[in-house]
Amino acid sequence: MAETISMPKLGFDMAEGLLVRWVKQVGETINKGDVLAEIETDKATVEVESSASGVVLQLIADQGTMVPVNAPIAIVGMAGEVISDQSSVGSGQSKVESGVLSVSKDQKSAEEKPVAQTQPTVAPVQQTSSPVESALPKEHRDDVSAVEGSAFVRASPLAKKIARENKVDLSHIQGSGPNGRIVRRDIESALASGQTFDVRPSTPPTQHATRNTHDDQVIQTTKLRQAIGRRLVESKATIPHFYVTHEFKMDALMDMRKQVNAYLPDNEKVSVNDFILKGVALSLRQFPNLNATIKGNEVIQFGHVNVGVAVTVPGGLMTVVVKDTDQKTLRHISGEVKIMAARAREGKVKPDDIDGSTFSTSNLGMYDVEDFIAIINPPEAGILAISSAREMPVVENGELKVGWRMKATISVDHRVSDGAEAAQFMQALAGFLENPVRMLV
Repeated sequence: MAETISMPKLGFDMAEGLLVRWVKQVGETINKGDVLAEIETDKATVEVESSASGVVLQLIADQGTMVPVNAPIAIVGMAGEVISDQSSVGSGQSKVESGVLSVSKDQKSAEEKPVAQTQPTVAPVQQTSSPVESALPKEHRDDVSAVEGSAFVRASPLAKKIARENKVDLSHIQGSGPNGRIVRRDIESALASGQTFDVRPSTPPTQHATRNTHDDQVIQTTKLRQAIGRRLVESKATIPHFYVTHEFKMDALMDMRKQVNAYLPDNEKVSVNDFILKGVALSLRQFPNLNATIKGNEVIQFGHVNVGVAVTVPGGLMTVVVKDTDQKTLRHISGEVKIMAARAREGKVKPDDIDGSTFSTSNLGMYDVEDFIAIINPPEAGILAISSAREMPVVENGELKVGWRMKATISVDHRVSDGAEAAQFMQALAGFLENPVRMLV
């Protein structure tokens, strides 16, 4: 039986995605889990996997089209299978007629076909020849980048971001996307080729300057930064945060990590953060009220413990998710985080990488940070801000000695929990971090 593949929702506030490229075409065989298409969101380019095995019967949306979340994009079924009449979107749209696979090349005849009432249509991105960006429809302005003078070129938001970061003038790039649109791979190919780019020269210094002065710079925020801003403004405005800080004794954990890594190859060594993720997950099992969300007057305690890990990516942050963290070994957790973080930084995350977190963590320990607080990632009820593990003078049993200490602060939604429960959670976490052998049994 034919199955419809829909635009996935990749994040709390995602409303639509740009269908950049079809990896499979009509008539090709596809297995469940194979990559069907590439889509671009505010955060990254994501590979959409097929949820069914069979043959690609129909591609509902064109490349270069903005598609709403949950809208159908393709149909997968058995070869020769007859499907109900579907309205195609755009010229050259693949379709199935009378059980025979065919490609419609006549836009007019496609438009004259009756539109099924249950099939949403997706409007393709419109071309524009106007040289003035303000004359474009508002929904398409993110598809255009200014170059020299008043000329403009078509480029995706992710391509523009990479171009800005690498000081690439888009007027020198030949786009390979729909209608000559510049996409991420075009910028990466140009950078990999080693070619140089002419960039607009900076303002020459004045001949009579007596002091160093700099002109104001106006920098357009990236789509990712805008998404982060929207989400966290909403979080701070609607969630009553409170914070509890605890200082952990890390001597035993640092010793155990050294012993464990002595038996592991370089590419499999575990980090302090891997221990923390495991300890957080086991502690959440004891405090399910913090592994939860609030909906109206009800608190929903999640059955799974899926710990999110904030990862630094160009232009902002992205949270990758370790599913069922409490049930995985340290090596398994470490390997998953390495793989997903690498995909996130390359802009090639999979939908499952960033979906389904029930509690989040943010670790700035690598930046020599003593203490900080983090903003809750909606719709979760809490997030743990992890600082640096440091050697410092400590007093134990009345004696001064050198010891490892680390501070962490939990931010909690006061609608869900209170200070006492948060403090007890931090004590439970200390039980695992200060006696790490408990996480291995």
